[in-house]
Amino acid sequence: MTSANDNGRWQALLDDPPLWRFQGVLGDRGSQQLLARLDTELPWQRPSLRLYGRDHSIPRRQVWMGDPHTRYRYSGQEFQPIPWHPSVEGLRLHIEALLEEKGSPVRFNSVLLNRYADGNERMGWHSDDEPELGPDPLIAAVSLGVERPLRMRWRDRHAPAFNVWLPHDSLLVMGPGTQQRLQHALLPRRLPGLRISLTFRWITPL
Repeated sequence: MTSANDNGRWQALLDDPPLWRFQGVLGDRGSQQLLARLDTELPWQRPSLRLYGRDHSIPRRQVWMGDPHTRYRYSGQEFQPIPWHPSVEGLRLHIEALLEEKGSPVRFNSVLLNRYADGNERMGWHSDDEPELGPDPLIAAVSLGVERPLRMRWRDRHAPAFNVWLPHDSLLVMGPGTQQRLQHALLPRRLPGLRISLTFRWITPL
């Protein structure tokens, strides 16, 4: 894995709330190997969520992974974690080391992995603000595969929405206050190719 000492690879996208991007998390070889392993070795699922009184299959595939107690509930459904895949657990420790080097020590006990087969698969507008995440969570999201923009908008609409591009082998850190003030979405685009995201977080049992 690459060294955590190169602070020049950090880019501040917003100061308030803090939004940072880091490029070159694993390096070309490591990131390509991890993408291939996750694509073939995980039990990808397409659950149905209840929205406006109706069940809808999500427009992507996902895996919820973490420590045994990290149950997660959203859209009326509770998800039980599968055990840590060794490669994902190694990535978690690496991300924690990167953040500690940056002066933002944090620990993660769970991760949501989303698999987008192509640009037609997507995720709608939301904030990661479920009660299990606590009042002021820090979310760290690793992107592998085809580069796509994460669309972000202010909850109070005081400023225009904007794109944050997520290249292969990049890390987006949404610091404290981001979920309270911003929403994000991965909107459909005419882009071919696979993308997998891993969003690390800390779950507090309720």
